[in-house]
Amino acid sequence: MQNFSKTILNDIESISKIPAVAHILEIVCRTTGMGFSAVARVTSDKWTVCAVLDEINFGLPIGGELKLETTICNEIRQHQQAVVIDHVDEDENFKGHHTPMMYGFQSYISVPIILKNGDFFGTLCAIDPKPAKLKNPTITGMFTMFADLIAFHLDALEELAKTEQELKKEQEIAVLREQFIAILGHDLRNPLNAISNSAQLLSRLNLDERGGRIAKIIKDSSFRMNGLIENMLDFASGRLGEGITISKTPDEDLEKLLLQVIEELQAIWPSRDIKVNFNFAFPVHADGKRLAQLFLIYWLTL
Repeated sequence: MQNFSKTILNDIESISKIPAVAHILEIVCRTTGMGFSAVARVTSDKWTVCAVLDEINFGLPIGGELKLETTICNEIRQHQQAVVIDHVDEDENFKGHHTPMMYGFQSYISVPIILKNGDFFGTLCAIDPKPAKLKNPTITGMFTMFADLIAFHLDALEELAKTEQELKKEQEIAVLREQFIAILGHDLRNPLNAISNSAQLLSRLNLDERGGRIAKIIKDSSFRMNGLIENMLDFASGRLGEGITISKTPDEDLEKLLLQVIEELQAIWPSRDIKVNFNFAFPVHADGKRLAQLFLIYWLTL
């Protein structure tokens, strides 16, 4: 098995991903009467078959190579113009050319495949040991159209590969961002707990009115910050696919929790008159904190 560079293997794979190529090679042979057609990757040092239809036992499989200097495609790579030969022995430009003599063909056509950025990919070519009528607008136009179609698909595959690579990078960044948020939330809890505990200790001391008010502000603020951190962790957990944890209790005091939410809403809109009517006729088995979050979010989005 031959050793191919990663680039050549990628090119062969790209051509294999274009379903139309097999049909193009068959149409080329049926229309021209020629027995061998191929898509060749032509670089500055290699001529490699990417797709082939061989009905004359020329002996080149996919991945097969010819010495570049022995091919007419090498000349096409340089001038990037189609070469069409009906009958080598009667063609003034090619009857003494080394390539037909080496490979034993009489009819030949090869059209360059040029990518959107102007790069030369290779050729769509066909050969046969018998002469063929190729120098007419129908045949040359068909080959040019097929070469352009292959180039279009190669460009589309390249754009798709770039898009997938960018998407993968964005997904990796998103995961890192969510992990950072989760780690940050956990790290913030320790100093926040210290602040909250300190505020509780201060509130138990014999403070004057101003000191008691400050201690209460610290305690309430730390409680609120803890809720914000929990929301942030819930967001990160949901984004990472782990979902939001639910902790149900058999007899949740929803009235107390919802009243706390209403107090927060009243603080946001002090001029609004919020009417409350609860009717819990039986115990509620639920996660009160989550219901309170849902209730608050619902009202904030109205």
